[in-house]
This record gives sequence, structure tokens and C-alpha cells, in this order.
Amino acid sequence: MTVSRLLAATLFAFAGLTCAVAAPLRIGVTPGSLADSVEVAAGEAKKQGLDVKVVEFTDWTTPNTALAAGDLDLNYFQHQAFLDNAIKERGYKLRTAGVGLLPNIGLYSLKVQRFDQLRDGARVAVASDPVNQGRGLLLLARAGLITLKSGVGARGTLDDIAANPKHLKFVEIEGPQLVRVLDDVDLAQGYPAHYVAAGKPELAGRALLYSGVDDSYFAIRFVSRDDNANDPRIRQFITLYQNSPAVRAQIHRSMADNDKLYSLPWLKR
Repeated sequence: MTVSRLLAATLFAFAGLTCAVAAPLRIGVTPGSLADSVEVAAGEAKKQGLDVKVVEFTDWTTPNTALAAGDLDLNYFQHQAFLDNAIKERGYKLRTAGVGLLPNIGLYSLKVQRFDQLRDGARVAVASDPVNQGRGLLLLARAGLITLKSGVGARGTLDDIAANPKHLKFVEIEGPQLVRVLDDVDLAQGYPAHYVAAGKPELAGRALLYSGVDDSYFAIRFVSRDDNANDPRIRQFITLYQNSPAVRAQIHRSMADNDKLYSLPWLKR
């Protein structure tokens, strides 16, 4: 091999190595408070020499598909219940890499100000998907409106209601659409973050009851594949996210500057 060819080969190999080393950590998110906080964390990470590429998805299926296929290194959009269900149904080799924001849920009404004002046979809207319906039913049980069968916990469905003294009539609605049904029902399971995103922050802060940090099974998880779970960049980014004052400030802004709308479960350990 001539000197010129040897030099060219060396430069090519070095360029390839440089590209590999400089490859960004790719994180999939969904729009809103999650994407906003990760964007801030990505900016903070760059100051530490960690390049992060944030990829937004508008659905709750593609981020896991992309992660499993190797198109992402990490995603941040789902709670543990959702991840467990996805692994069960799709056989994904995914795992929780760290815990993040816990968006609280609430019970909302435009017709009553207290639970004891609910009429017999009142219409109550709950999430239609089994993952989030169980969370809403737990909150209804905490409010004293229903009793669930022993042991069902967060996996409860309407079939697991053991007692319904007010004869509530349940309406199953897709989670993202619950924000639109308050005019049509007496009470609804709701997501404060969705009300904020819909331009109704004042309504987000008027729930009759909120979940809280004890609901941490539903905190959003940073999720990796089994085969890249030990990537030091992932640990670096999660640590930064959890400890950055700028990230916490962005979360607070995204949640309408209202502490009732969210929890930071890693601070409660």
C-alpha cells in the first residue's frame, strides 16, 4: 500500500471512529411537559459534553417500536403500567432505566363542588384503556364513591367494582379525549396536564381530588433496551434530569406553576 493510500485509509478509519464517538443520545418523547423538560435537559447535557437528540412522537405506540428497533437509545413517555402492558403484548426487550415526572390525575366536575353532591345514577367518565382506567378507579375508590375487589390495585377495571352505592353510570372515553367531556358528564377522570395543554390551566387546578406521589407506579419512566441499559450516557442524562434546577423550573412552568398537578417521585425516596 502506498503512503497516500495508507494515509487515506487511516483518515477514513479515524473519521468513522469520531462519528461513532460523537453519535448523540437519541431520546423519544411525546409533546408537552415531557418534551419541554427533556429539551431543557438536553441543553444542560450539551454543557457537560453530552450530545442529545430529542425526537417527538405524536402517538403512544411508535416510541417503543423505534426503541426496540434501535432507532432510539431511550424513550420518555410512559409509566410502568403502560410499559408492562407493552412488554406483555409485544414481547419487547425493554426495561426501566430511571424514574421521571409523575403527572397527577384528578376527578373533575363542572356540576358539583363536593362528592356528596353527586346525584344517584350520576354519569362518570373514565379512561377506556385498561392501563389508565385502573388508575382512575383507584382515585374514585379513594374518594369513597366505589369499592374495588380486594387485591386488584391499579389493574382494576369496571368489572372489578365491588360496591357502587350511588349507582354511578360509567362512560368509557379514550384518555386524550377526557378533557372534552366535562359538559356531558357529572364527573370525569382527568389529566391536569391535558387541561393545561388545551389552554385551560385554571380548570386543571380545580379538581375535587388529585392523586399524589404515592401513585408513583404511574410516574413517567426513562426506558431503554435490555442491551443498552448500562450505557453510561443514559445514567448521566437521567441524573442530570433529576438534579437540574432548570429542568425543575421548566416542569413547573409546563404544569401551570401549580404544585398540585405533578409530583417528583425521585425526591421522595
